[in-house]
Amino acid sequence: MSRPRIAIPVPSTDPEYSARAWQQYATAVEQSGGEAVEVPLGEPPATTARLIGECQGVLLPGSGADVNPQKYGQEPVAECAPADQARENVDELLLQDAHNMGKPIFTICFGTQMLNVWRGGTLVQHLSGQAVNHRQRGVVVAHIAAVAPDSLLGELVSDEEVPERDGALLLPVNSSHHQAIATAGDGLRVSAHTPEDGVVEAIENTQDGLGGSFVLGVQWHPERTFDESAASRALFARFVAEAAAWAPRPASTPAV
Repeated sequence: MSRPRIAIPVPSTDPEYSARAWQQYATAVEQSGGEAVEVPLGEPPATTARLIGECQGVLLPGSGADVNPQKYGQEPVAECAPADQARENVDELLLQDAHNMGKPIFTICFGTQMLNVWRGGTLVQHLSGQAVNHRQRGVVVAHIAAVAPDSLLGELVSDEEVPERDGALLLPVNSSHHQAIATAGDGLRVSAHTPEDGVVEAIENTQDGLGGSFVLGVQWHPERTFDESAASRALFARFVAEAAAWAPRPASTPAV
């Protein structure tokens, strides 16, 4: 069986950021049995659409930018980083294709915020005064995420790594963000949060959600802990497996 092709946009119009970031996602995908396909920014939409059409799954990575808050009905606050319109344009093309075709979608940090806003949800523009420091780049375990056991995410995490307490699976995660999901978008449910302050850590499709059966977004960075964390490897392994099993939806039968 051929390796499923996974579309991963260049993270940013900042070439230095992208050069160090994109390869981490690609490596995690490749080590999980997929083929990472770089989707450049700034190409004509038709060119991007052709490239996307050759892929079986979509991974939206992190970014140093913030989603344009006007897309969820707010004006930017002082702490909000500038938007990256080229990255947002590509993400929206990827999301539209994946939803139309039922392709698996896995999103990380900024990518998760893009998914949520594209589905009509909102964001907290800047986290301040939380019990947990959510901006700890370079720290392998920054805090615990409480994962709903009845969720897709709950199915994927390792029992050995993630004990259950008070009705939640306690998953150790890293953390490198200053924004978070405020309200979940259409057809999305919150499947993990930080116990101390309630910050949303993961979203996924509801049973009657839009698109395909695998739509999962996490706020942390499993690509950075791929070697250390069984749960991180499980996320990529399941995503790539879903992409390998994906098949185009059959054309609708014309009315007689």
